[in-house]
This record gives sequence, structure tokens and C-alpha cells, in this order.
Amino acid sequence: MTLSRRTLLQASATGAALGTFHIGLGKAQTAEFTYKYAHNLQVTHPVHIRATEAAEKIRQETNGRMVIQIFPASQLGSDTDMLSQVRSGGVEFFTLSPLILSTLVPNASLNGIGFAFPNYDAVWKAMDGELGTYVRGQIGKANLVVMDKIWDNGFRQMTSSKGPINTPDDLKGFKIRVPVSPLWTSMFNAFQSAPASINFADVYTALQTRVVDGQENPLAIIATAKLFEVQKFCSVTNHMWDGFWFLGNRRAWERLPEDVRTVVARNLNAAATLQRADVEKLNATLRTDLTARGMVFNDTQAGPFREALRKAGFYAEWQKKFGDEAWAILHRATDGNLG
Repeated sequence: MTLSRRTLLQASATGAALGTFHIGLGKAQTAEFTYKYAHNLQVTHPVHIRATEAAEKIRQETNGRMVIQIFPASQLGSDTDMLSQVRSGGVEFFTLSPLILSTLVPNASLNGIGFAFPNYDAVWKAMDGELGTYVRGQIGKANLVVMDKIWDNGFRQMTSSKGPINTPDDLKGFKIRVPVSPLWTSMFNAFQSAPASINFADVYTALQTRVVDGQENPLAIIATAKLFEVQKFCSVTNHMWDGFWFLGNRRAWERLPEDVRTVVARNLNAAATLQRADVEKLNATLRTDLTARGMVFNDTQAGPFREALRKAGFYAEWQKKFGDEAWAILHRATDGNLG
């Protein structure tokens, strides 16, 4: 299945066909295991679409023994709520940005250091290699299960209702929504902005009511969450790469027989690989689509922003917080890009 721009931006009516109503509910009465999977994205986002496909394959390949019910668009609560639920077993699976996961697993946010990765080749080399292995080890210490392949959220861009962000000076005093994560707050404080930590479920309203002037997210989220309705300008900064770790409650995971776990893991990791390609293709076309919807784009250079962070002591601060071992892994993953 190839996802198109039209698929991504379909109205919610299409959502039902893509799994708005939980996969396999009709089979749940006879299923040996019925697990809940929650995420914060719209039903038109590639994460939901590929997870829906994977859930159906898992049901088929386990002969109906395993049914995964999907709850999209923060139906079961905010990111922080759902992280608590997956830890307690209220939900069995949850996809979460490593930068938000860092509220529980501090070094999970290594990949989100500002302006670390120049392109996707560098990202996947790191996240499928030494850096990803290290982070998964840290997550495992928090008594969570994590799949091998991280899903793609994308390179993050800055949007604004006031004007374009061309240089670091444009961020001074700028009221920007950031996820509930210390790394984001720290980075925008280094730019002398005014960051406000707001859960994603409340972002649209915060922008609409001008509680904040702007936000930052990958283009796929800007599109699916219809942020173009409340934001005029989009500055292509690629300031962070962000993904989604597919997390599981350890007790629930260990209740599954080994053969079922193998089917679940294989299909979820395969879906992650397909979803990565979806997002990369969509990002190549979404700029044109969002421009047609009224957004004004501008390109930026990473160098001045990276230098501003260096002068503000951002990288030195996070090297100390992450520790020398973790920073050395990041340093190798970014080819010394952070100095």
C-alpha cells in the first residue's frame, strides 16, 4: 500500500475505513489475548494506518488468538496520561516520542538534541545502530518493553502566526508551544524564547486562542492536525528529528506465549519500516499541499542556530546531563557534528 497526500488528508469519514473502530472487536470475544494500543495521532497519519494493517496481520497470523484494539487521537488521554497507563497496564501498547519518554527515561531523548542529524540516512544509521541499541537498553531498565524499530515522526519545523523564523534572533521572546519534555524547554530557553509545555491534544486550541504564537512539529502532523488553519508561516528548520518508540507493558508482554510475541514483534517492526518510507514520501509533497492551503514557507540554515545553541551552553549542559558514555555514542552517531 502506498500512502498519498490525498490519503493523508482525507476527512474523518475515511477514518472509519482505516481503523477508527478498533481492529478485531468482533473477534475479541473469542480471542485469547485482547490488548489495547493507544497513540496521539489522527487516523489519517501513517502511524495509525500502518499499525492498523499490522494489527490485522497479527490477528490473522495468530488465528485470532491475539487482537489489538487501537485507540487513536489521544482518546485515552494525554501523552503523560497514556505513559502512566502503559506502565500500570491500563493499556498494553503505546507509541511515544523519545523526547517525551525522557520524563521517565532521561537518556531516551539523545536523538532529539538540536540540529544533530543532517538527513534521514544519518538518522537511520544511528537509530538502527549503536544509538538505538543504547536507548532501548535504557527503556528496558524502566520496566517497559520496546520494539526494535523506531517509527518516524520526522524532522521538526517551526510554525508561527506572527511571521517567519529566519534566524535565531527571530526566536527571542517568541511564545512557542513545546511538548512536555525538558529538552525542548531547554533548547528554546537557549534561544531566549518563551516555551510553554502543552500536551499535543491541546495544541490546536492554544494556537487558535493565541496562548502561544507558534509550535514545532513535522509536516505530517502539521497537516493531519490541521494546524495550517491556525498558523500562517512555516519555517523549514529541521531542528530536531523525532520518532515514536513502540512501547509495551512488560507484564502484559510476558503473558503472551513466545510464538505470539514473535508474530507481534515481527509485524510491528515491519510496519515501522513501511511507515518510515510513508513519512519521507509525504514530506516531499506536503510542502506543496500546505502552501496551497495558505501556509507561507521559508528555508533556513542550520549553522547559525547550532552556533547560537553552542554559545548559550546548550550542548555542554546536555553533555553533562546525559553523561560521558551517552554523549560519546551521540558524538559518534552524528560524526562529531555537535563539536
